[in-house]
Amino acid sequence: MSRVGKYPVTVPDGVEISLAGNVLTAKGKLGELHVPFTDEVTVELKDGKVNVNPVGGTKKARSLWGTVRSLVDNAVVGVSEGFTKRLEINGVGYRAQVQGKKLNLQLGYSHDIGFEIPEGVKIALEGDRQSIIAVSGADKQRVGQVASVIRGYRAPEPYKGKGIKYQDEIILRKEGKKK
Repeated sequence: MSRVGKYPVTVPDGVEISLAGNVLTAKGKLGELHVPFTDEVTVELKDGKVNVNPVGGTKKARSLWGTVRSLVDNAVVGVSEGFTKRLEINGVGYRAQVQGKKLNLQLGYSHDIGFEIPEGVKIALEGDRQSIIAVSGADKQRVGQVASVIRGYRAPEPYKGKGIKYQDEIILRKEGKKK
């Protein structure tokens, strides 16, 4: 029995859920998200809660049970509250600026990196030196993907900790050379 799948997803006020075929649609103040699912699971809406159940006892149905439930929960939370990932820039001369629909990054290379901000994702700069990049949006997967791509431009190095890291990430530091 799935430990995740057995719990129903509660739908908060201001979120509309609709089922059409094998697609669940969630509408809220932050947008609209679609969650496709297979015939291996059934999704039903009762009394402001979404229940996900497997069809039969096959291994595939049991494995998709918790996955679909998590995707439905992420869609409901995304359209009502949204998701945010914060990245921290460390390094002398490392900067970020938002110019329209583009994020300009100066990360110690000979050129600036221009990152086009995709639809459905907002990027804002925070902090006293504007060294914190806040990536937010309704789709949890897209927010995480955009944050990962930005971090990949200059991943933190272990000797001085320079680079872009997640705000809650801990960088294991190494000791430098000894004479």
